[in-house]
Amino acid sequence: MRLKHVNAVITGASSGIGQAVASHFRREGANLLLTGRRPELTENRPDDLYLPGDLNQEAFVAELAARAADRWGTVDVVVLCHGLQASSPLEKMSYDDARDVLHGNLLSAFLVMKHLMPLAPESGASMVCVSSRLGMVGKPGETLYSAAKGGLIALARGAAIEWASRNIRVNVVAPGLTLTPVIEASIQQRSDPAAYQRTREDSIPLRRLATPEEVADAVLFLACSESSYVTGAVLPVDGGYTAF
Repeated sequence: MRLKHVNAVITGASSGIGQAVASHFRREGANLLLTGRRPELTENRPDDLYLPGDLNQEAFVAELAARAADRWGTVDVVVLCHGLQASSPLEKMSYDDARDVLHGNLLSAFLVMKHLMPLAPESGASMVCVSSRLGMVGKPGETLYSAAKGGLIALARGAAIEWASRNIRVNVVAPGLTLTPVIEASIQQRSDPAAYQRTREDSIPLRRLATPEEVADAVLFLACSESSYVTGAVLPVDGGYTAF
């Protein structure tokens, strides 16, 4: 097992990509402290610890770190899978929505870094940030989301340099459109869901959407020792979308 005896904190773990990452980490033997917005998990192990809460609240993030310190003393891996999307043309987006997107994707990640990474052991640690293909390219109606996810990439790269002397590796996975429950629900709201999904798939070189498990595979690689000489990297998992 690639993560046996590894203490890992995963945000956004109650659904979608975060839930798939948690499942992969369980399979590989990690000790898990999970957080998300939902009151409880639909899938967990008796010795998992789940703390629901708002990562935009520094007091909650500090509590999360305190629970990790009490439970383990040190944290070996942190995976940031949480996020918030709001689509709107720039001139029509409200300031409140723009602020929420920046807080939900970027400033909340800063808070997790600030409070969790002091718990890294002397031997080092790994952090994986889940950004987006739209953190690398622009798309009409998604400009603030792109700004937030692009900011997360810049934050991760800066942290990778700042913490390199402590052997703390910081990397990014940038998924393309992924068939999470949220995306599935969005597709089903269309007048012709099948046609709409085919249209979205046609914009991707591999002609299909990603599965959460495929994104989790990339996260697992960057979290474990197989990527021990990788830091400051951005790994697109987007079916070739950003290769255009």
